[in-house]
Amino acid sequence: MGAAASEHLGDASGVPVAGASRSAAELADLVTPMAVRTAATLRLADRVADGIRTAATLADATGSDPGALEQLLCHLVSVGLFRQTGDASSAYELTVAGEELRDGHPGGLRRMLDTGTAIGRADLAFVELSHSVRTGAAAFPERYGQGFWADLRADPARTADYDAQMAVDVTSWAEAVLPVYDWATLGRLVDVGGGNGTMLAALLGAHPGLRGTVFDQPETVRAARATLAAAGVADRGDAVSGDFFGELPSGAGGYLLCAVLHDWDDESAVAILRSCARAAGRTGKVLVVEKFGTGGEAVSTAMDLRMLVYFGGRERGVTDLTALAGRAGLEVSGVRPAGRLAVVELTVS
Repeated sequence: MGAAASEHLGDASGVPVAGASRSAAELADLVTPMAVRTAATLRLADRVADGIRTAATLADATGSDPGALEQLLCHLVSVGLFRQTGDASSAYELTVAGEELRDGHPGGLRRMLDTGTAIGRADLAFVELSHSVRTGAAAFPERYGQGFWADLRADPARTADYDAQMAVDVTSWAEAVLPVYDWATLGRLVDVGGGNGTMLAALLGAHPGLRGTVFDQPETVRAARATLAAAGVADRGDAVSGDFFGELPSGAGGYLLCAVLHDWDDESAVAILRSCARAAGRTGKVLVVEKFGTGGEAVSTAMDLRMLVYFGGRERGVTDLTALAGRAGLEVSGVRPAGRLAVVELTVS
């Protein structure tokens, strides 16, 4: 979803969540997380499931060194993702936990851990976390020489994979927020940073009287048009390109920012809200959807650090959003919880 994408990076790290009883040494260990990510990148689980089951044949299939790959597999056995058959073939099998690394698994973990995809690649920028902590700026450019979005645009295959991942994530968000807000009353909705149109397609499909526009970057707008057409709502939905720090299509009943603001620092977030406020005027609504957590303030600390490392952004609770909205000439007129998500309605003050 353009800027919305980052929320849908998820909280999964590919390793068990740290518990309070784990030592500092265990918490700091990089061996298993990187071993798991390498297995995901090489698609080892899918290859084993397809019958390629020895270290030698797996090495041949992945273009790897046989001895080094066997070292990797031995560690993956020790942490419970694979097991050996114990017979003369020395073949490997998947455990229940290892099944999560298959491409077709509903959790979608393999794609997120693959170091060649947008999200897996971005996670490697955590090696520069100290830069972000010292400066408050994103670590991603320190590792890759350019920002996340520029890096994404430089690789069409990675862009397509990213859009597909975001579509999966946004589908679950749409299911959560559809029942908690009366979207039909808006008449027309502009999905600002709306990505490939998955959210707007869901809203238009649920409300036959609603019309809408995806507003995003040119490359993403093309994908959004295809999504709207495939959903059968192209007669009521369109997509236009532009910069949400500038002018937005005016006069709509609602301007949706779904997982957009947390990509940005406070000054940039206020600028985006101001753009929406100008377009909405006195009669329109600005609708912010984020993972605000239980009670509207329990944000994910892991996702908070991801936003810092990727973008120099941050997770915010409703109180934080209220303060930013005030700086943009907006005030909170309603909060509709949807599990850990919420739809926060803002109006011009």
